[in-house]
Amino acid sequence: MSNKFYTPDGFNDTLPSVCAFKKDAESKLRRLFSLHGYEEIETPGYEYCDIYTKPDFVKEEDLYKLTDSKGRLLCARYDGTIPAARYAATLAKDRLPLRLSYIENMYRFNQTGGGKQSEFTQAGAELMGITGSDSDAEIIAMAIRSALEVGVEDLQVSIGQVGLFEGAVKQMGLDEETALSVRNAIIAKDSVTIDRTAKEKGLSDSDRNILLMFAESSGDTNILASIKDSFTEKMALDAIKNLEEILEALEDYGYTKYVSVDLGLLGSEGYYTGVIFKGYTYEVGFPIIGGGRYDRTVGVFGRDMECVGFSLGLSLAITALMRQGLELENPAAEAIVGYEKGNKDARSSAISLADQMRLGSTSVILDTSGMSEEDLNAFADENDIQTVFWINGGKD
Repeated sequence: MSNKFYTPDGFNDTLPSVCAFKKDAESKLRRLFSLHGYEEIETPGYEYCDIYTKPDFVKEEDLYKLTDSKGRLLCARYDGTIPAARYAATLAKDRLPLRLSYIENMYRFNQTGGGKQSEFTQAGAELMGITGSDSDAEIIAMAIRSALEVGVEDLQVSIGQVGLFEGAVKQMGLDEETALSVRNAIIAKDSVTIDRTAKEKGLSDSDRNILLMFAESSGDTNILASIKDSFTEKMALDAIKNLEEILEALEDYGYTKYVSVDLGLLGSEGYYTGVIFKGYTYEVGFPIIGGGRYDRTVGVFGRDMECVGFSLGLSLAITALMRQGLELENPAAEAIVGYEKGNKDARSSAISLADQMRLGSTSVILDTSGMSEEDLNAFADENDIQTVFWINGGKD
């Protein structure tokens, strides 16, 4: 059968009910970002592949690629953070701090299933030119507010700090290869590999327990107080302090009930430089929120700048809500106006009436198909249209 009847794998049409809910959610997010002083930007749908691949931010095979007329390799927009970093370094040189937001479609090759799509809408905010725990907490609070704003109430946000693991590596004197092996095992929650590696490298029991702690941390925010005595390295102690201060600030926001600590949350190697967080809800197997501090990223574009930000997978969040039982209503018109076919006066009156109602923010269908009054009423009943006007000879 011809492919012209189907959408490509990973791409879907959006039904009117879903589209209406999604556009309403986007409006709520735009208002939320604006009320917090975040300016919306739009970045190109296509970028040079180099902005993602040269700094090893993204694997080339994960990008949708094409060439321009000069043979240069382009890719569809993969995320909002990297283009925002490019923008900050090139077009906003004299403005700090920067609070930027975006709501745009992203494209990722071969990353579908479980609610994921190759094309999806992502909303996000980036706070640039500021460092410290309060700015970290501001972004995490914004992420939580964003999820709540679109209707996600069953939300859990896990927070980690990459400096804690890096400090542990430095404290134990682990070589680069061993550190990478342990890091991958922590991400996979693979305690067996961690235990075996610790024994092979002759680590002390206390060091082995620290590494196992990264993979087995319970999520209780009280864990920070219990691990302080395990560290002597300043980087690790600073990371613990940063997390403690973030949690204290989130308490002021009233959001600690949504937050847990995950010491094994490390993210992509070399990308995050401090706090990192992910937000989850049930009925999808992937985080709907991702974010953290990425102080080295803008420097790739020639300007050093502290940055922290987040993204909300809006399409994924809506999928979760629908699986959780959200009932979406088809966007129905509030009224319909019909007129006697062939009667110019009736048509003129119908057009005038429909326009007047629209000025009052009433959604109105003007029937141009020539339905009779009886058919018009039947159509209104079938489509949940509450008000019907029939005009005959200029009279309704």
